[in-house]
Amino acid sequence: MSPLKNNDALGVANRGNPAESGLCTLCQADCAGRCEVWLSCLKGRELLYPRDFGAITAGAGNLRSTGISYDTVRIMGSLYGAQDGPPSAERGDALFTEVDLTTSFGRGTKTRCRLPFMAGALGSTFIAAKYWDAMAAGCAVCGVPIVIGENVVGVDRQSVMANGRIEKSPEMERRLGSYLRYFDGYGAAIVQLNVEDARNGVAEYLARNYLDKVVVELKWGQGAKDIGGEIQVRDIDYADFLKARGYLVDPDCSRPEVRAAYESKAIDGFARHSRLGYTNLGGWEEVRGNFLAAVKELRDLGFQRISLKTGAYGMEALALAIRLSAEAGLDLLTIDGAGGGTGMSPWDMMEHWGVPPLLLHAKAREYAALLSEGGTVPCDMSFAGGFAKSSTIFKGLALGAPWTRMICMGRAMMIPGFLGSNIEGVLRPENKAKVNGNWAQLPKTVSDHGGTAEAIFAAWHDVKNRLGADAMKEIPFGAVAMWGMLDKLGAGLQQLMAGQRKFTLRALDRNDIAAANRETARETGLSFITEIGDERAREILTKRL
Repeated sequence: MSPLKNNDALGVANRGNPAESGLCTLCQADCAGRCEVWLSCLKGRELLYPRDFGAITAGAGNLRSTGISYDTVRIMGSLYGAQDGPPSAERGDALFTEVDLTTSFGRGTKTRCRLPFMAGALGSTFIAAKYWDAMAAGCAVCGVPIVIGENVVGVDRQSVMANGRIEKSPEMERRLGSYLRYFDGYGAAIVQLNVEDARNGVAEYLARNYLDKVVVELKWGQGAKDIGGEIQVRDIDYADFLKARGYLVDPDCSRPEVRAAYESKAIDGFARHSRLGYTNLGGWEEVRGNFLAAVKELRDLGFQRISLKTGAYGMEALALAIRLSAEAGLDLLTIDGAGGGTGMSPWDMMEHWGVPPLLLHAKAREYAALLSEGGTVPCDMSFAGGFAKSSTIFKGLALGAPWTRMICMGRAMMIPGFLGSNIEGVLRPENKAKVNGNWAQLPKTVSDHGGTAEAIFAAWHDVKNRLGADAMKEIPFGAVAMWGMLDKLGAGLQQLMAGQRKFTLRALDRNDIAAANRETARETGLSFITEIGDERAREILTKRL
């Protein structure tokens, strides 16, 4: 059962077929709207409520009770009490806005975040590079982490290599600079390292230039695929460059037949693939030794904060990730459920490979508890895979409690970059090429809200208050759009937590959610919806006063 394309209550609609997250399966950078995430970039927390108040009534349409997904998990509510409540709770006049959404992660050095959200790995795909400045500035201003994904240095044609090791990478410098310019102590720039990055000496390059400014992340995979990263290039000279860097280029641009096909335009693109990694190892004990050695190398270089990203592998790999991240004393483990990506994962693989998010995350929490019972403190965790709504974020945080500190979003975090850049390209035409704006004029879906940035973006004055008037002359519009979207998600999360009388993230637990059907209960370990509180309910009815 896929989500409906239209949500009449909110006045939003998907251009294409919606995935479980609510995003279209194919999210286009030039889209003129208007899915829920797209419109929340403009209107912020207004999108929490049905449209046309005063002239309508509204009734819920998503009472799903079949299948197994985050949609078949229900959020409970509490009539009374206040866990970790503010002073106003003692007086009985607490407000939902008093719910504290700040969080932190880390074994030693804590990374503080204003919101429990992070942008997932945005690596060497060109769409990530095009809209990076807007997305990075937005995450920094909002105080949340962003991950610079794999292969960024390897595909940088301006980078300088000596003896197979990176000496300089203008693209990495640009990416880190875009974030650090607005960084104020909340959030983090996380740089991912895959097999190619290790071979190219990216860790050593970061240690020389950004040692105290970044978290480094080892990569085991992602929810979209279980093979190495890919991009597609159209220029055969660029394909030659990538092949010389040691990548697999498919079809092989060195073959005369392929070059002839390219010249005749029968072939117009080349896929670049990374190495698989770990293929020389035959058992989990070998993986353990290899992984702990890699972590030690990073520690010897001086890195204080190290994380791991793993994909939607099966139970053995999940258990390895949880055990080894704890054993190595890592700061964060991101667990990515199947299956979305930035546009170059094999489509058939993305649709059919991997463990769906709810099942994967439920098992992650089960395994973390098993590890804890044995006396080992699990690593802080971040869940990824189809998150784009406050409700699903609440469910993910509660499902993984007490170890889930963050919710990682990929495609949803890119939409503000697309939309803001398109608007900036129209309102600041001198910036159109720089920001990769796609529009010649504002579409009606935007112009209906106004003709200036101050009128279009509900978040404009909040960002202005944070940064000052002068900064608004240069801030990417995508960063303002990011603020609006995350403010909406944060406010929605505050409301749901307040309804459960939980005023801090650490107060969340698995009894805050329930399974809407017996199958979901069996597979996740959650209680069926009428079982939570049933014993106390019977006590109320039978106790003599």
